[in-house]
Amino acid sequence: MSFSKRASLAVRSFLVIFLLAANAFPVGFKAIGDPPTTLILVRHAEKLIVPPENKDPDLSLAGQARAQELLRMFSDSGIVAIYATQYKRTQQTVKPLADKLGLAVTKVEAKQTAELVKQIRARNAGQVIFIAGHNNTVPEIIAAMGGPKLPIIPETEYDNLYILTVYSDGSAKLIKMKYGSTVVPVGNHGMLKP
Repeated sequence: MSFSKRASLAVRSFLVIFLLAANAFPVGFKAIGDPPTTLILVRHAEKLIVPPENKDPDLSLAGQARAQELLRMFSDSGIVAIYATQYKRTQQTVKPLADKLGLAVTKVEAKQTAELVKQIRARNAGQVIFIAGHNNTVPEIIAAMGGPKLPIIPETEYDNLYILTVYSDGSAKLIKMKYGSTVVPVGNHGMLKP
């Protein structure tokens, strides 16, 4: 067999092996060593105190200040996507950051954690994303992405910040910290500094 025929056969064999190997893994499979996915998660900032029938209050002045703190902290962090639930308080929490970064906020239904996780895995693998949720959904998202199971965030806490790093092998590391000012409820103005 001539050299050119052997070379041609080797190239075709390599292509067949490559195509078979590429299709041997499920869709979305990532090789070990791919960049991790980083999720920055917060509960929405402080909301106005309103009658119980109002299920969609705006942020209070303290909440607006906390949203500005998120802008200060994360405007240069490499965030490429922002997710928030359909409620005004989560949308207003991420608005300053989204505006600064020029990103549209992807709205997700608060009770659809599984759908959110599916979107993140499909669209944002290997990226840094920001999520504003609620005192019950933030722990759900962390657990669904492979992090530890956490208790529901106390109703009076708005200063928790979670950074979840999800590696390509499925393992995850969580950092929990506090940010901004600690605040206490005062009258109908929402939350103010003590």
